[in-house]
Amino acid sequence: MSSFPRLMLKFWKKKNDPAAPKREAAQDDVDANAPQNADAPAESLAPEHASDAPSAAPEEIAAPEEKAPRSWRERLGGSGIARGLGGLFKRNPQLDDALLDELETILITSDVGVTASTTLVESLRQRVRKREFADAAALRNALREALIEQLRPVQQSLDVTTHTPFVMLVVGVNGVGKTTTIGKLTHHHLAAGRKVMLAAGDTFRAAAVEQLKTWGERNQVPVVAQGQGADSASVIFDALQGAQSRKADLLIADTAGRLHTQGGLMDELGKIARVLKKLDADAPNEVLMVIDGTTGQNAVSQVRQFHQAIGVTGLVVTKLDGTARGGVVFALAREFGLPIRYVGLGEGIADLRPFDAEAYVDGLLPVETDA
Repeated sequence: MSSFPRLMLKFWKKKNDPAAPKREAAQDDVDANAPQNADAPAESLAPEHASDAPSAAPEEIAAPEEKAPRSWRERLGGSGIARGLGGLFKRNPQLDDALLDELETILITSDVGVTASTTLVESLRQRVRKREFADAAALRNALREALIEQLRPVQQSLDVTTHTPFVMLVVGVNGVGKTTTIGKLTHHHLAAGRKVMLAAGDTFRAAAVEQLKTWGERNQVPVVAQGQGADSASVIFDALQGAQSRKADLLIADTAGRLHTQGGLMDELGKIARVLKKLDADAPNEVLMVIDGTTGQNAVSQVRQFHQAIGVTGLVVTKLDGTARGGVVFALAREFGLPIRYVGLGEGIADLRPFDAEAYVDGLLPVETDA
């Protein structure tokens, strides 16, 4: 039989299968992203965010942005520390030791940390004894200022214009929202007019690679990816080659997030950093660790382990909306003094916000006149 009918039948099936183009495009990404030289990555990646690039369905891109971002107070008002502090001063209008004792308990149980909580309350207690406060309202205002002062040193924005391409390595354990954070960071930097590329370095989980590709499609940026089980350092090395040849402004690389107690993961992260330096002695320019704000003091342990292994240079604290305790930000600031670059205040693409110490504390403990 002639091959012509078979070709026509194949064409008819493709035409009537709306999922076929997407499946083929995804397969092309997997098969092509193993470049052998500096020029290869540019040819094997997904389309850039140029005007002639194919765009994802409008609803896929617009869905995370449909709702206007809510205020810090709206997002943080339901947290454990906000509810605790709000109720404290309503129940205790008198300025006495009972008020201070309860304040210390609230801070400790909200993950602020024992040392930080005790130090802060003892300082306020000394000022009460010196009769510096006329009433509980004055103490409340002093508490606000003390909380802001604890966080102000770690309010340091991330400048990605200091190096080209700027290499951002995103680390953290599974489940903290690394890949979603990368998608939101990409959106943020695209809005600033930067040329962004992504590297799917979490090769331990196939779902992580596919999720990053989805974010790449939404943001219309190239994603360097290989199959599950590929060498993570090799993937990110190839991505840096591609970023250099394409003259990208920013390369954001995802990494594996297996349990922080596994030494193998820490060794792998160290290997990635060493391999990148073969192409760029300054890379990575930022090691951004994503922390789940609901994990409390366990987050402190995670940062300590990752910092020792690879040298964390900045933090993102996610999931701070809703009923999270909210105090771990203070514990991290006191324990490490690492810059808190961003906080996650919701699921929307605009809910990843540059950290603002005053806005954060205002969300937990509004000024007296607005309480």
